[in-house]
Amino acid sequence: MTSIDLNADLGEGMGNDEDLLSIVSSASIACGGHAGDAATIRHILKICKARGVRAGAHPGYVDPKRFGRFRVVMPLDQLLGQIRSQLFLVRFIADEVDIPLSYVKLHGALANQTAEELGFAVGIFATIQAMNPKMAVLALDNSQQVRAAKAVGMPLIREAYADRAYTPDGLLVPRGQDGAVIHDTEAVIERCLRLAKAGEIVAIDGTVLKSTARSICLHGDTPGAVDLAGEVRDALEGDGITIAPVEPEGEAAVSS
Repeated sequence: MTSIDLNADLGEGMGNDEDLLSIVSSASIACGGHAGDAATIRHILKICKARGVRAGAHPGYVDPKRFGRFRVVMPLDQLLGQIRSQLFLVRFIADEVDIPLSYVKLHGALANQTAEELGFAVGIFATIQAMNPKMAVLALDNSQQVRAAKAVGMPLIREAYADRAYTPDGLLVPRGQDGAVIHDTEAVIERCLRLAKAGEIVAIDGTVLKSTARSICLHGDTPGAVDLAGEVRDALEGDGITIAPVEPEGEAAVSS
């Protein structure tokens, strides 16, 4: 039977975390960079533990005023220190709650930059791996994130986006461009089904992209996010597709 993971970025102050945690199978938890604090992290981790949802860290640029969606120029050591601090915080609380922290997914501008720049991604991922060699990375499929994860030996979960448009080269269309975010429910459902069943995503210009992603991101910060996530899950399950965390590629992966 075909299965696929549904993940959502949570703890970002949208007020819908508990509802989304009844739908998704993995939760990427903001850990104090673009959003989130100790209280939100602890709250979400406790719900993850109670409901059997896989938990992951969601660090980004420390730029809450702009929600981590703009690239910040800074020395690499300073950026790596920001990432370490966020991961230390979420890991400390996960240990308190007694739930595994299974993966890391970069947020916003930091995610886009690592998807484009291999050397930059290698530096980020090597730092994360040094903190926990067993932690997987949730990476945009067909991007430099995948190549960087393989280069440093991180367990890998390949991800695709339900409600974001793609460029012909497999990256996300920048949010400032028209059509970057897909709001039509039927279009989102159709692309999720096509990815799950055929391993294909259609880019904004009609190019058909091949993808082996088995985790689909459902954003929690778009209008109607909970209803959309529920409809996506219902459509996938109605087509015989099981919703469950997928095992990372790589023997060193931690069990969720």
